[in-house]
Amino acid sequence: MNHIKAAVLWPGTDRLSIETLELENPREGEVLVKIVASGICHSDMVLRDASITTRPVVLGHEGAGIIEQVGPGVSGFKPGDRVAMSYANCGDCPSCQSEKPAYCFNFVGLNFTGRRPDGSTSLSKDGKTIGSHICGQSAFASHAICPQGGIVKVDDSVPLELVAPFGCGFQTGAGAVLNALKVPKNSSVMVLGAGAVGLSAVMAAAYIAGATTVIAVDRHQSRLDRALTVGATHAVQGASANFVVEVGEICPLGVDYVFDTTAYLPLVEQCIPLLGIQGSLCLVAAYPLDAKLSFPVSAFTTGGRTIRGTMGGDSDIQRFIPRLLDYHRQGLFPVEKLVRYYDFDEINLAIDDSERGETIKAVVRMPT
Repeated sequence: MNHIKAAVLWPGTDRLSIETLELENPREGEVLVKIVASGICHSDMVLRDASITTRPVVLGHEGAGIIEQVGPGVSGFKPGDRVAMSYANCGDCPSCQSEKPAYCFNFVGLNFTGRRPDGSTSLSKDGKTIGSHICGQSAFASHAICPQGGIVKVDDSVPLELVAPFGCGFQTGAGAVLNALKVPKNSSVMVLGAGAVGLSAVMAAAYIAGATTVIAVDRHQSRLDRALTVGATHAVQGASANFVVEVGEICPLGVDYVFDTTAYLPLVEQCIPLLGIQGSLCLVAAYPLDAKLSFPVSAFTTGGRTIRGTMGGDSDIQRFIPRLLDYHRQGLFPVEKLVRYYDFDEINLAIDDSERGETIKAVVRMPT
């Protein structure tokens, strides 16, 4: 049993409390990782506010760190390995077997409940169980137990504190562009929401895919200004009464690809008439379970338009995270421009700044 520090979400509050917890040793197929840094993702807030995750629980699903111990049956990893941490998958279902683990048939149970499949947790305090294994991690902690299928070995060319957000936010935005819709060169792209996911999509579209028109849409002018420094050719205020007119002037024949990272469906519905012939709308955000989208069906049948969703950017983490890190080394994915670092004891401030839109990608660093 290991004693660790972790940010616990207790019942009856939305604030995290840093506590000393007990962490058990890794079981079959698991590893113990000393966390170096963990990104703050909007999905952490969604899980905070959702009923699917049982409290008390430790959240966090953008961790990066160093393996300290491997459990029985683990292969390919050893103590001392530097790893990016991402979502858990079963490895056996049809999706996993076809190299699409983002659509694992067991995804919800493995990632969102705060329990292993057998109902157990790896965390406790004074004999009381604490939810663990959120997205295969629960990385708001000094240490975490992870399944070996949810970690990716990384070299030392990129600091682990920058690697952390590649496990979700960065790969989700970039993957929507590069994996889900495979945006071709010289196309037009509009990204709704200039947060970490949205600006990752902007960079991927502009610098990697080679889109010639990249429109960033947001209500925060500071984020629009940042978008123009990371590949956007145009920045449009989504709250403006002239929003539709302005985009129509930029793309008179319609936009080829629209990516929504906001989950604000009234804005999405405004964009449907802006889709060009055979244009595609990609839903990337974490939407409420009861959310409904209203659109004229004939616009899709007569114009060959499509709507599709994506989970985690359609990413196979073992292949895509190394690929994105390579793009970063080439200067094609400059995500360091999006990051602001916080100490672990500032985790509630990091969450607040993220929700207020004052920070694009908050990353908390664990004490050395």
